[in-house]
Amino acid sequence: MKQLLFLLLIIGKIASAQQAQMQTYCNPINLDYTYMVYNSDRDISYRSGADPAVVSFRGEYYMFVTRSLGYWHSTDLSNWDFITPEKWYFQGSNAPAAHNYKDSVLYVTGDPSGSMSILYTDNPKKGDWKATKSILNGLQDPDFFIDDDDKAYMFWGSSNLYPIKGMELDKNHRFTQKGNVIELFNLDESKHGWERFGDNHVSTMEGYMEGAWLTKHNGKYYMQYAAPGTEFNVYGDGVYMADKPLGPYTYAPNNPVFYKPGGYINGAGHGSTVVGPGGQYWHFASMTLSVNVNWERRLCVFPTWFDQDGLMYSNTSFGDYPHYAPSLPGKQGAFRGWMLLSYKKPLSSSTTVDTFKASHVTDENIKSFWVSQNNDAKEWLKIDLEEAADVYAIQINYHDYQSNLYGRPDSMYHRYTVEGSLDGKNWFNLIDKKNSFKDVPNDYVELENPKKVRYVRYNNIKVPTTNLAISGFRVFGIGEGKLPASVKNFKVKRQADKRDAMLTWDKVKDAQGYNIKWGIAADKLYNSWLVYDVNEMDLRSLNTDQTYYFSIESFNQNGVSKALNPLKTD
Repeated sequence: MKQLLFLLLIIGKIASAQQAQMQTYCNPINLDYTYMVYNSDRDISYRSGADPAVVSFRGEYYMFVTRSLGYWHSTDLSNWDFITPEKWYFQGSNAPAAHNYKDSVLYVTGDPSGSMSILYTDNPKKGDWKATKSILNGLQDPDFFIDDDDKAYMFWGSSNLYPIKGMELDKNHRFTQKGNVIELFNLDESKHGWERFGDNHVSTMEGYMEGAWLTKHNGKYYMQYAAPGTEFNVYGDGVYMADKPLGPYTYAPNNPVFYKPGGYINGAGHGSTVVGPGGQYWHFASMTLSVNVNWERRLCVFPTWFDQDGLMYSNTSFGDYPHYAPSLPGKQGAFRGWMLLSYKKPLSSSTTVDTFKASHVTDENIKSFWVSQNNDAKEWLKIDLEEAADVYAIQINYHDYQSNLYGRPDSMYHRYTVEGSLDGKNWFNLIDKKNSFKDVPNDYVELENPKKVRYVRYNNIKVPTTNLAISGFRVFGIGEGKLPASVKNFKVKRQADKRDAMLTWDKVKDAQGYNIKWGIAADKLYNSWLVYDVNEMDLRSLNTDQTYYFSIESFNQNGVSKALNPLKTD
């Protein structure tokens, strides 16, 4: 038995080493997310990862996530290992914050109903955390920041009524309050369309502001905040800028800075920004799943920059397709160019339960999923790509359908294989995880060498949940056909309510979808929205007092068309 366990351990290490060699990543991030165990949702089993606070410490990285019973460690911002700390005070930690200060990691978590302490350790891999005495009260979604001049600050706020607030702390007296609480800024939905509540910003309810995170760059302070609600496709992070930590703050004209409302999985809100390998900034944030409960979420990461005018910006175009990994700093998270080969392609499956049919795994909607009758090695799922193509990577997103799991139980792993074929009869290996014992709920695998295939088959062995359920069997590569033509007759009409614009265009033959880009200047098209099949959009994300430029490009499994020259609108 010991020899078998040793062999499995060696196999697992080899698999981990192969995974670490990948040069790309794909959102959502493939973490062993914790099953939530709190409040009235206690009888509903669901995984979640949200509100990531990522900090650099001694050249490595630590990520703290809401209610995760521990935290994650990485050397490259791509491969993460979970740490169960030796001593931990906040088992149910909500919306955490962390900071690297004088060779220690400082940590604090929100508790709006009671007092809170700052934890600290100089050995986060061991996790021998120590706590200050309770010093702060009534803070939700805190952000802990210590400036270059050694002054300490706390920022917080999570409300559809109250603003983001801040105050200075006295480091010499257990980080107690020093001076007055300052109200920094609040939502202004009447001017900022993206701050409006609901999917696609259509609700008239008040939006929520939360998740403060302060980044300092070239002497300027960038306060990030999330809106309008974590369960919506339009959940994102905006930025206010200041010359001092406590302001006054000015609204960034290119808001929202982090925004991913379209595609397979949506959201880029309540995040943190960290300097990664090669000095490249990265923004980690929350994405919505919201099937079992509203608070069911995943994590994402996007490259971040500062332009010549001092504006913080990101790139979320094709934000759930493969991009170069943070460990390749010269690539800066650039889009790899591998397209989706599996979109709406014919499927067959071993079994099906009720209406959870196989076609859901290729519809590019993380909220729909396939469920098989059993969870064993007889279950399979097959995609016909309809024509041969070069496959470079595969992502398998499992779904928690009636999982009945809580916390971080032992023996959590996914075992499977993926095979390819040119004729549907002769099969060869693409991915072999039959001896893997890793928990990979959003598994993304870059093939060591691309393979030309027409058919792709998932073969189940064992998953940790009661049912085998998959929401996305996504095959990435390069087709052998032609690129789609550029879009024609693209029109943008700002509405009487300047927060809104109606976009229309002619459908492009053989296009899967369209990537719409807009921004405050022709060379600042920082925002994007990816859509499939449609040829119009009611965009409700704009600022009333801002001129915008719009462009659009079509795409299919063979690549992306030439984008149109930016169109100016007032």
